Amino acid sequence: MNAPSPTTLPDPAAGASPVMAQFFEAKTRQPDALVFFRMGDFYELFFEDAQKAAAALGITLTARGQHAGAPIPMCGVPVHAAEAYLAKLIRAGFKVAVCEQMENPAEAKKRGGKSIVHRDVVRVVTPGTLTEDGLLDARGANRLAAIAVRAGAAAVASVELSTGEVECLATSVSGLASALAALGPSEILVPDRLFADEQVSAALKAAGGFVQPLPQALAEPSASEARLKRLYGVETLDGFGALSGAEISALGLIAAHLETTQAGKLPALSAPRRAGEADVMAIDPATRASLEIEKATSGSREGSLLAAIDRTVTAPGARLLAARLARPLLDPAAIDARLDAVAWFCEHRGQRQRLREQLKGLGDMARALSRLALGRGGPRDLGCLRDGLTMAEAVVALFASTRDPLVTPPAEIASALAALNPDLHADLLAFRDLLGAGLGSELPALARDGGFVAEGVRPELDHARALRDDSRRVIAQLEARLAQESGVALKVRHNAVLGYFVETTAKAAEPLMGAPLNAVFIHRQTLANQVRFTTVELAELDAKIAQAAERALAIEVDTFEAWRDAACAVAADIHAAAEAAARLDVAAGVAEWGEDVGAARPTVDRSTAFEAEGARHPVVEAAVRRAGEAFTPNDCRLDGAGAGGPRLALVTGPNMAGKSTFLRQNALLAVLAQAGCFVPARRLRLGVVDRLFSRVGAGDDLARGRSTFMAEMVETAAILTQATPRSLVILDEIGRGTATYDGLAIAWACAEALHETNRCRALFATHYHELAVLDGRLAYVANLSLKAKEWNGDLIFLHEAGPGPADRSYGVQVAKLAGVPQPVVIRAREVLERLEREAGAPAHLDDLPLFAAAAPAAERSGPSAAEEALKVLDLDGMSPREAMEALYRLKGLLT
Repeated sequence: MNAPSPTTLPDPAAGASPVMAQFFEAKTRQPDALVFFRMGDFYELFFEDAQKAAAALGITLTARGQHAGAPIPMCGVPVHAAEAYLAKLIRAGFKVAVCEQMENPAEAKKRGGKSIVHRDVVRVVTPGTLTEDGLLDARGANRLAAIAVRAGAAAVASVELSTGEVECLATSVSGLASALAALGPSEILVPDRLFADEQVSAALKAAGGFVQPLPQALAEPSASEARLKRLYGVETLDGFGALSGAEISALGLIAAHLETTQAGKLPALSAPRRAGEADVMAIDPATRASLEIEKATSGSREGSLLAAIDRTVTAPGARLLAARLARPLLDPAAIDARLDAVAWFCEHRGQRQRLREQLKGLGDMARALSRLALGRGGPRDLGCLRDGLTMAEAVVALFASTRDPLVTPPAEIASALAALNPDLHADLLAFRDLLGAGLGSELPALARDGGFVAEGVRPELDHARALRDDSRRVIAQLEARLAQESGVALKVRHNAVLGYFVETTAKAAEPLMGAPLNAVFIHRQTLANQVRFTTVELAELDAKIAQAAERALAIEVDTFEAWRDAACAVAADIHAAAEAAARLDVAAGVAEWGEDVGAARPTVDRSTAFEAEGARHPVVEAAVRRAGEAFTPNDCRLDGAGAGGPRLALVTGPNMAGKSTFLRQNALLAVLAQAGCFVPARRLRLGVVDRLFSRVGAGDDLARGRSTFMAEMVETAAILTQATPRSLVILDEIGRGTATYDGLAIAWACAEALHETNRCRALFATHYHELAVLDGRLAYVANLSLKAKEWNGDLIFLHEAGPGPADRSYGVQVAKLAGVPQPVVIRAREVLERLEREAGAPAHLDDLPLFAAAAPAAERSGPSAAEEALKVLDLDGMSPREAMEALYRLKGLLT
């Protein structure tokens, strides 16, 4: 999705009103964004912005005043419901600049009767810079990415603004597609000159999302370095490691975009987490889509690998699991550390269940902190931090109380507990205690709503609240004290002219007029029967009561800002605690799923082996189980070295027998194992896979002029040029989109190349049975087939993979199962029998009668098999059971 074009504006100098002049100034600063212009309780849009927004939102387009003699098109949305409208506009591909009122009308009037409220752009909302819960998927990441290329090297930087996570990946230009596909960014920043690079353009198209072109000057290293230093408030970038020029440029693009969109507010960002191509498994976009790792082909989460295994109980845990599946590791030691944590939770079921119950109450601390840092948070975000840190202490206590002194949790769990332990982080503990004592139980969404500071925290706030809420009682107390101290019967009264005053009779007022009481009681007014006084204390109290509500709110807002600053001061510790809780949630959730489906711990090493026993497809198995049926497990053995199994397995068998499921399940085993998850198999030994390729299923790319066959060849070319001896390749039906002999030749040549040149582990499914002879021609090739059998004319799929090639394709039987009309099926059988019977059959088909003239089978061959069987039945001598069996046999013969 490309960035929107700038809106065409009328001439702002043509007699614009002061308010419209403000709008024009905001629009000039953000020409490619829709301006949400705050007018009281509404955000209003004008001119072309209004026309675009009204069409996208389905709201009424009206007019407000005139400009240059013409009505000004206008539409508006209520401020209190703005999030829902923003979400719709962002999904429609728009950017939105929010122009807020920076003061209230009363403050504006102090500058003069004709002064207007000051307004300014406080943020620009784009797909990659969302932070509000209402605009985000709680269980999905929302990343802003940037790409840069310098001296042939490329880099991808990303920020999850809602959590503050920053990453950068050094890669090659050819690796951009895989890197972006793994991130799944909502918005991608691209220097404009890179659009001329075909590889970059292809990577952007495959990644999807909102593409934001930026001037090339913003990617220059010196300017990028300066912006990064400002963003992090550092004098040098040395603390971030030896960043390459491309990495600095990519991070600098993000810094520039944040400066523009956040209007100078600095988010609470973590230091950039660096990675390289050697750290994670490369999965290209086509493979990722084919395997449905994070999303099904429909685009929804349901039906994906992630949805099938996700048992996390927190939103941060769900996001972390998705990130691990998107980028499986290559280091066996790091993988084992994750597996150790899962195995521990499998062994300690009770501890796992107690932990999951505790974690259910965990809020999204990272996102709450980010909103606070950007000035968009409220008391509920502080409450989220308070409750999350309280939960962290409870989790640590849970492990401490139930821990067997002889059983030490693995490093992954121990490090998480250390990050959560408040006793190890004094500043974090002090902050938690500050919120615990200071925040009330009922928290509003916005600080300006007040009522969130607990009693006893700030005495001046308690006093202001008392004046606001119980002024009558306060006045009565003062009245009683003044009467007691003066010895005069008096009353404190109020009117609109004098405010609060002391009133007594003329006779009783005499002592108040003389010394020493006249030093306290100041004469205000004498009436026929009453005399009125005031005191310094009463005058001050009068002013305080009048301002009590405003003062109480000001104190609360001041307190909120102090707590917000305190949160930002311990941002690093909060990030660490939030990540630690997510890691525990993922490990416990994977263990929960593993126990539910009978998953096993894989063995991951640096060999080139792939040994799976009793493996199942996690997504298909879940669907089969919901239907009350059983999934048929299968074994698979490959070895790139050819020692423990074939390097290349040719998989044959009829359509619908389960070839695609078999291929995909083995690829998914590699993803799960290297992500640090257990696998649905009795046993799996896996030599780390550096690149995973899947070419399964038909698809075209009409937008780029590619037919199904062309798209297949492009993907196949990528596999043959990029696969290494450590890669895993699954291919299905290569060459089927062209003529029979062309397709066979292509499939044959591809199989040889994978075996001889790439030397990678590969599963190669095909209907070209001629390829079975490669078993005897190439050293490390074996045949596998998915079994099926015919029973009483019906085709039964066994879904079992076994050695050897399939004896036939059963295509005609599958056509019959699919509901192809019976005359067509009969005709297909005739043609097939002729082809199989005669050598060089394609040259001898001209003597077959035309299909339209073919007689029904019964007319050509006499009585049918069903009729012959019916003739010999002894109906009088059959038992009911025998009669029923005979009836089923007859039915089978008829169909």
